[in-house]
Amino acid sequence: MTIHVAERIPEIVLKRMRDGIEAVDTHTLFAGRTVLLFAVPGAFTPTCSAKHLPGYVEHFDALRKRGIEVRCTAVNDPFVMPAWGRNPLIPDGLHLLPDGNPELARTPDLEIDASGSGMGLRSRCYALYADDAVVEALFVEEPGEFKVSAADHVLQHLLD
Repeated sequence: MTIHVAERIPEIVLKRMRDGIEAVDTHTLFAGRTVLLFAVPGAFTPTCSAKHLPGYVEHFDALRKRGIEVRCTAVNDPFVMPAWGRNPLIPDGLHLLPDGNPELARTPDLEIDASGSGMGLRSRCYALYADDAVVEALFVEEPGEFKVSAADHVLQHLLD
């Protein structure tokens, strides 16, 4: 399974918390919608919490006005992501999706081994722009970097 520009998002089942743990597949999350998904290695990690997420929060309203839904995924379980989402700065409608097994992260070129930090297999930071489940743009960071998946960089390329 891979993710490439001009191809459909791979069908993966994620587990999220609603009224208990609920399964939701990526095609349901993306079909018939324009979505900007950004991925982080983990909720509450320093760069993710201080830079990555706040950048998308800052631009959330502008994206929504253009009809773009904003979602974030991290290699965390369905209990951690709602806890991260309780931050009062995160707007309603910015969906935080757990990739607990990490199926999205295992996609070639999107995974990193963070075992040296005690975190195991994680997702690289990336941003993915899709229309009706077809990837239109993909911005993947090199391990340890935070440049191309930052909200300002992604929006500069998408909205210009």
